[in-house]
Amino acid sequence: MTVDKDNLLESILESIGRIDYVHAKDIPNIDLYMDQVTTFMEEQLRTTKRYEEDKVLTKTMINNYAKNNLLPPPVKKKYTREHLLVLIFVYYFKNILSIKDIETLLKPLTDRYFGAEDGFDLKKVYDEVCRMEKSRIGQMQEDIRELYQSAEGVFSDASEDEKEYLQLFAFICNLSFDVYVKKQIIEKLIDELPSAGRKK
Repeated sequence: MTVDKDNLLESILESIGRIDYVHAKDIPNIDLYMDQVTTFMEEQLRTTKRYEEDKVLTKTMINNYAKNNLLPPPVKKKYTREHLLVLIFVYYFKNILSIKDIETLLKPLTDRYFGAEDGFDLKKVYDEVCRMEKSRIGQMQEDIRELYQSAEGVFSDASEDEKEYLQLFAFICNLSFDVYVKKQIIEKLIDELPSAGRKK
């Protein structure tokens, strides 16, 4: 197994630098039917898919989200810009959180800001969160570089062929540990949120 490790790290850092979000201003300001929603989401989030054949969002997913109270019901089978903002949040959360946790997290948001006409609305919340996340990319690149360099410093007594794999494995473990710890923190914070039906 031969991996060009320098190019691998640079490729990872470049891909992180290209991370962007769906800008609320790019979401149509007209209500959409379900087919239009899935097409829009597919176009906007296609670069986040691992495999080309993966689906960003399907009709079944949307129906399940509505059934599980993640998404307010459509009005006359049409979805608003706010529905799409909620779907984008769900899309990112579903990779790390259970449906129940996503419901607990989003319910106060949709109860308070979905359809709000005064003060903060869902678009303002979404824009602010996305700006905050985008501003962290440089720091994330530095953190990943440090984790990579840390992994390069282990298994020095292994053969060259074994060392390459073991160091890559150590790098993956370093990244996974970060995800594991952050997921634990997220779940703890969600458990502290007020939620209908959740018992502490």
